[in-house]
Amino acid sequence: MPSESNKHKKFPTIGCCGIDCGLCPRFYTEGKSRCPGCGGDGFEGKHPPCSIKSCCVGKHGLEVCGQCAEFPCPKYADKEKIERDSFVTHKRIFQNHEFIKTHGIDMFTSKQNKRISILQDMLTKYDDGRSKGYFCLAAALLSIDSLRNAMALAGKGENLRTVLKQFAEAEGRKLILKKVEGEK
Repeated sequence: MPSESNKHKKFPTIGCCGIDCGLCPRFYTEGKSRCPGCGGDGFEGKHPPCSIKSCCVGKHGLEVCGQCAEFPCPKYADKEKIERDSFVTHKRIFQNHEFIKTHGIDMFTSKQNKRISILQDMLTKYDDGRSKGYFCLAAALLSIDSLRNAMALAGKGENLRTVLKQFAEAEGRKLILKKVEGEK
């Protein structure tokens, strides 16, 4: 049962801030470091209090900031910094909010659920123990058609990582996971 602070959060795979929680590697991690998503049970125990969630859910009773008449508010003032963040699922938050504002959260989550389904298929069939982050990045950034086509080619014996890279290049995207400072 959702906690009191999650009572309005119907879609835990999309963060209030627009993060694609359901496409994040930590959402699929086993053990203590697993993140249940912004609206998932136990979120508050994993993360410090989130001012965005407090405002969005607590104050306005919304699922995501993109539904708010005040979006984008000052919390989103440094758009460049947010988009440069190395956290994979930050890459599309503004696109996610705009899509939700224009088409509604139900249509957004319908599309997101297709991405999540493809990602889960990738992880089940092709994860070699080192590809989860890469597959999550691809699922977050590539078009659904490219993801489906890549999976079809992988099903015929092509290397999924190689095929995803080719589709990314065709879409003008780079599937590069940034290293954290001090990481080798």
